[in-house]
Amino acid sequence: MDLGPIFQALMNVIGSPYNMGMLLLAVPIGMFFGAIPGLGGKLGIVMMIPFVFGMDPIAGAIFLISMHAVVHTGGSVPSILFGVPGTGADAATVVDGLPMTRNGEAGRAMGASLGASGVGGVIGGLFLICILPVLRPVILAFSPAEFFMLAIFGITFIAMLSGNSLVKGLLVGFFGLMLSFVSLDPNTGAERYTFGLLFLWDGMDIITVILAMFAIPEMIALGVEGGSMSLAGKQKGTAGYKGVFTGLLDVFRHWGLTLRTSIMGAFIGMIPGLGGDAATWICYGHAIQSSKNPEKFGKGAVEGVIAPETANNSKEGGSLLPTLFFAVPGSSGMAILLGAFVMLGIQPGPAMALTGMDIVWTLIWALMIANIVAVFFFIAFVPMLGYLSYVRGSLLIPFVLALTFLGAFLGHRSWENLIVLFVLGGFAYFLKKYGWPRPPFVIGIILGPIAEDSYHKAFQLWGYEFLLRPGALIMIALIIGSVGFYIWKSTRPKKEGVVEYVG
Repeated sequence: MDLGPIFQALMNVIGSPYNMGMLLLAVPIGMFFGAIPGLGGKLGIVMMIPFVFGMDPIAGAIFLISMHAVVHTGGSVPSILFGVPGTGADAATVVDGLPMTRNGEAGRAMGASLGASGVGGVIGGLFLICILPVLRPVILAFSPAEFFMLAIFGITFIAMLSGNSLVKGLLVGFFGLMLSFVSLDPNTGAERYTFGLLFLWDGMDIITVILAMFAIPEMIALGVEGGSMSLAGKQKGTAGYKGVFTGLLDVFRHWGLTLRTSIMGAFIGMIPGLGGDAATWICYGHAIQSSKNPEKFGKGAVEGVIAPETANNSKEGGSLLPTLFFAVPGSSGMAILLGAFVMLGIQPGPAMALTGMDIVWTLIWALMIANIVAVFFFIAFVPMLGYLSYVRGSLLIPFVLALTFLGAFLGHRSWENLIVLFVLGGFAYFLKKYGWPRPPFVIGIILGPIAEDSYHKAFQLWGYEFLLRPGALIMIALIIGSVGFYIWKSTRPKKEGVVEYVG
């Protein structure tokens, strides 16, 4: 591989005051859109398109990709502090990030999140640079059969998140799977469980469901218990710089997990149609599966923050490549970026591999540098944000609920989502109160449509013989191995004094 164009692209970013200025401007804007539930990177790109219209194509593309790259870095802050995911893909961070806040480790959790986001973005970018020569056959090898089996593989992680009651996890997970079918049938167009309500034709809004599952029950519980989000006193907590740097070091203490989930996130991001939500949950499930102490997850395990956050940022680089080379968006955010690139005069497609590699290298470098800049930018503010975990609930609850309602409404600009928020929020509170796991519900509702759509396509192409395709057989082997590994681990004697995950 000729390294000259790669280093030239790096200089296009850091050697140009104008391009670097665009990157530095984009980073705080992207983190802002990520930190406000319901806004997210897609709305941010749409709102910034008029700003970049008529701009130099490279500078405009650097601005947009840098902003989009750090959205999930900002989204981790409300996820960890309040249990309010900034974006759908940040939901997996809540599972252990919020318990860390409750344990007085908000600073450590946010430090781990920032470090994982930065490292994940860089490793994901470097992985993409290395994988470019074999990109085309890898992406084209994934057919609907592999999509279906990969979705089923993700659903098997329901078992990993079910704690000491697999039955409870499966019941909650399959209830989420059932609600994922509330929509128009993708094959016939017939209404399914919509009760004639127009806003349900496109299915249940993921952001609303996630906010209902995590934000509402936590605020109800905080109101019932009183006090603050952190159950530890200020003197025992780690909200300051010490906690933040402890969290940053945790990323390197668990370097194996950081490396694996960064590569997994980038690889999943390269597969159009899966999306960031699937990447974060699959990597979170892998963290549990590969841990020597899986029982600590859901109670404040720092690995439960590191895994989804590395995947969150590395998958953005992965989704960039099919967007540029095949004009096939790797995610919904990349679909909007695709239109913005065309507006700027950048024409994605196979011709990029021949005449546009300088743009590809430049955008990959911009993505990596934006993640690094975001870490340093946020380190200055995170310790102050961490002290919000000690604010009295009576002051915090109205603010968090206002963010939650805003996020639910902005999802589809539909007031009916507020009804869904109340109903599912009440359901989620009872799950929390009586020790039933909530993450399996989210896995079911996210992966259900992917599994259904891929199954119908695969069956129409090959019938049931799609299960015998080489890629499908590999995925089946992974599923059997994953379930077998879980059963083997669950039969081992549990350590005394350990409480199983039920959150």
